[in-house]
Amino acid sequence: MLREIIGDELTRIDDERLEFVTVTSVDVDAEMNRAIVYYDSLAGVEGDEEIQAVLGEYRPRMQASINRQMHARKTPILSFKPDEVIRAAERIEQVLRENKERLARLNDEDSDLDQSDA
Repeated sequence: MLREIIGDELTRIDDERLEFVTVTSVDVDAEMNRAIVYYDSLAGVEGDEEIQAVLGEYRPRMQASINRQMHARKTPILSFKPDEVIRAAERIEQVLRENKERLARLNDEDSDLDQSDA
């Protein structure tokens, strides 16, 4: 539920620096004191510092939105971190894609050699 509330609030925030930021998950401690909001963005690692600073600027607004919508006794203090799991998966996909392309080139080269030998 927190992920949806935060995601909706990000959509309402009219700040182009957050235009391509997606909330991927939220981890909340058992007492609802703290929550880590994991995000991903098209800016990648290079944009993390700015994105974290901007998310920090809007943290009170997001916490107020959580408080309004959840009607809980406590609203967790939000912190923001890039989602390294998503990034690792993207790196694995990239390596697999590059390997597939390399194998295709090698097969093409082998095919060209076989034809020239004939």
